[in-house]
Amino acid sequence: MIMQNKVILITGATSGIGYQTAKLLAEQGYQVYGAGRRVDKLEPLKEIGVRSVKLDITDEDSIKSAVDQVIRQAGKIDVLINNAGYGSYGAIEDVSIEEAKRQFDVNLFGLAKLTQLVLPYMRKQKSGRIINTSSMAGRMTSYFGAWYHATKYALEGFSDALRMEVKQFGIEVALIEPGSIKTDWGLIAANNLESSSKNGAYEVSAKKAAQGMRKLYLGKMVSDPIIISNAILKAVNKKKPRTRYLIGFGAKPLVFLHTILPNRFFDYLMMHVV
Repeated sequence: MIMQNKVILITGATSGIGYQTAKLLAEQGYQVYGAGRRVDKLEPLKEIGVRSVKLDITDEDSIKSAVDQVIRQAGKIDVLINNAGYGSYGAIEDVSIEEAKRQFDVNLFGLAKLTQLVLPYMRKQKSGRIINTSSMAGRMTSYFGAWYHATKYALEGFSDALRMEVKQFGIEVALIEPGSIKTDWGLIAANNLESSSKNGAYEVSAKKAAQGMRKLYLGKMVSDPIIISNAILKAVNKKKPRTRYLIGFGAKPLVFLHTILPNRFFDYLMMHVV
């Protein structure tokens, strides 16, 4: 397809990786629909043609309305980039089940509902691409990240199954697996970790882990979001995209170590890495 005719819907486009990716894709000539709850944050991107879509990924009516808007205006969706997500760290004992469910709603179930609504249009045109932003967190587990990692492990399995199911309709599925990226994600996760452990049995160790996370994400070692945006661009452009793009600071080394080290050795590494 000619780039100018290819329609892309990307969620979580109001900040971080999503914002950077929406900008990059629009600059490449694609018709980009950037979705998020705070569409005012997409205003600067209007100058390069990014169209705003209001979307609360936890609300089914909002998801349906977003898809209807894109189809009404563009007539199709060639590429769906499921990028919306967040991380809420905390000990399993401390994090409420309500918060755990919210993480699954944002990181998996909302994504799944949006995918279900987009697939009929892709099947009808016998082509399409679904790119899911997972994480190295879907391949290994860090200290106090149980619920976040659970959502990303689930997304990995979901995407593998989806890839097999839709292959017959000419639809490709790719996973983006970022390492540590310079966004607010790490700081938000650290704040949630400290808050959830306050006055509890895990307060001391959680506070130390949170301090380590802040040091990492405020430092110079983490990767720029543009690295991930470039990987997403490759997944969009390639005739046959890779099934996984493991990229960014720490991603490949940590996943490799998780593969070769005994479990208890890797546990020790995660508990003392920062």
